[in-house]
Amino acid sequence: MLPLYEPAFDRLGLARRLHALADERIWMGTSSWKYEGWLDQIYSRERYVSRGKFSEKRFAVECIAEYAETFPVVCGDFSFYQFPSPEFWKKLFDSAPASLRFALKVPEEVTCEVFPKHPRYGARAGVKNESYLNADALQALFLDPLTPYRDRVAPLIFEFGARPAAPIAFVDRLDTFFDALPRTFRYAVEVRNRAYLVPRYFDALRAHSVAHVFNSWTRMPPVAQQMMMNAAFTADFTVTRALLRPGRAYEEAVKMFTPYDKIRDENPEVRESLRAMIRRMREERRAAYIFVNNRLEGNAPETIRAVVAE
Repeated sequence: MLPLYEPAFDRLGLARRLHALADERIWMGTSSWKYEGWLDQIYSRERYVSRGKFSEKRFAVECIAEYAETFPVVCGDFSFYQFPSPEFWKKLFDSAPASLRFALKVPEEVTCEVFPKHPRYGARAGVKNESYLNADALQALFLDPLTPYRDRVAPLIFEFGARPAAPIAFVDRLDTFFDALPRTFRYAVEVRNRAYLVPRYFDALRAHSVAHVFNSWTRMPPVAQQMMMNAAFTADFTVTRALLRPGRAYEEAVKMFTPYDKIRDENPEVRESLRAMIRRMREERRAAYIFVNNRLEGNAPETIRAVVAE
């Protein structure tokens, strides 16, 4: 007999399983956190009521503390679009419990070789970026302001979008870049072009103890295929980002899944890949950071709950 109502989201049960995994150095969380679609699931609506009404402003400022009651880690995508100020970092870390770890995307000011032809880039659209892989700029504008919080920072992720297939030149420059960076933080590289998954790329990462990001993305091989490349395990930790179903455009996922309040397109293959990564990291006693995006299936907390279900 079917139930007469949908069972409530077991937030406490999920928190218990995720924190048990974190005790094994397997941290699992979401990409970003300010989603009203998670109200009555991860977030308690009544905590954000002001003068009798739900306050979007209060939610945006305060929800990170409640997020940390369930998840031990989060991936901050916001830092991709700017160099946050020291004041911003202080406010962010002060608003979250000390137990919450932040993986952060490095600003595109350092990872973008040519600015995309998109209205948000204004006069810079289509222009070569003079700060591309500039270690001094990254140090002064990103790493130094973050250093006071280094114990709360999970890997810093360098995301490189789809690029023309010239992997050797890219890898040579990447190699030189990591030579110039301090070892204050852990680093990971996410490429979104399968042409870069060559031995020279993995060798360069391994030489600097930088992790390859196993990512589920439009034009990338499935995570399971990437895991079959033993050379892809380039550091004593791994990073996995379940972002999109391979073959699906980002804009299509946004249209399909907004407001991200429930699963709309279950992806058993990616779920099993995440379980396989957890099993392998346990066996190898290697640390792992695993992040799930709403645009994979429609609701990241439900995806994670399904992956770690007992």
